[in-house]
Amino acid sequence: MGKARTFGIGMDYSPTSKAALRWAAENLIDEGDRVILIQVQPPKADHTRKQLFEENGSPLVPLEEFREINYSKQYGLTHDPEVLDILDTVSKTKGAKVVAKVYWGDPREKLLDAVDDLKLDSLVIGSRGLGAIKRVLLGSVSYYVVTNASCPVTVVKGSKP
Repeated sequence: MGKARTFGIGMDYSPTSKAALRWAAENLIDEGDRVILIQVQPPKADHTRKQLFEENGSPLVPLEEFREINYSKQYGLTHDPEVLDILDTVSKTKGAKVVAKVYWGDPREKLLDAVDDLKLDSLVIGSRGLGAIKRVLLGSVSYYVVTNASCPVTVVKGSKP
């Protein structure tokens, strides 16, 4: 067994971010690795914990607490049984340590902040698969992160509808 690694998984509860989580669970995470589920809330979100942690993001929250529905409510997150099931499986079958962290702001900037703040060895994110015109108009989070992150980034493409 090699040195334990720290992986970040960008999660917005979209089908592509769930695909990224599944891909990382199946292909990347090994025994003893640390998995940080990174969630970025909109800058205008107004939740209980935002006032405390808006500048640097929430503290790292262990899976046991993240599983609680009150956690989701305090941070304004989606309580998603599918995501929890994947994280539980990674924790139990691979012995990975799973934690979560919430940021508020522009996902592009906050994912880059997470890479540096959390000293990630790698980041896995989903891609909405925007076409060239939509990407220019809306901006591509995945493209921005891939071109600016200080660690390797894996972009998992979603399936075509």
